[in-house]
Amino acid sequence: MQLERILGGIAPLAERPPIGQWTPELSGDMDLLIARDGQWIHEGTAITRHELVQLFARILRREADGHHYLVTPVEKWRIRVEDCAFVVVEASFDEGVWSLTTNVGEQVALGEQHRLVVTATPTGEWIPQLDLVHGVAARLGRNVFYQLVEQGESRQLSGGTWLGLESDGHWQPLGNVEADE
Repeated sequence: MQLERILGGIAPLAERPPIGQWTPELSGDMDLLIARDGQWIHEGTAITRHELVQLFARILRREADGHHYLVTPVEKWRIRVEDCAFVVVEASFDEGVWSLTTNVGEQVALGEQHRLVVTATPTGEWIPQLDLVHGVAARLGRNVFYQLVEQGESRQLSGGTWLGLESDGHWQPLGNVEADE
């Protein structure tokens, strides 16, 4: 499978295409891996063109079967993802709202629509992830995690004492303080 074939069905970088409306049949499996660190690897070679990764990220979705797919109006290719498809690499705080930026440049504001959820990585570490559109998620990068932990506060919630923070009036969990005891 040539990557250029998929690129032919995608508009230039702009707003996200309506991939939720596209329902092509499965074309097959593509030898494309999104590594735990956010690196995209095609046929054993890292994709180094950031613009190409951004373009593919716009047509990525995770379906109910748990698999990730690159989807165009006429093709659907299953790919492998080691953990979450993206990594949160930056965080900023302004007027009560935390904004997070992924490794592909997508920015989201933590709040009612975008929340952190603490889940296990494939290696068993419990780290927050950010759910994004079309079923994909971004794992907090280590530097962002520690930045948010420094601003966190403890709360007694069901399941024990949790560390987290407020963003846009909504509690965002960072981890269960008692989980490691």
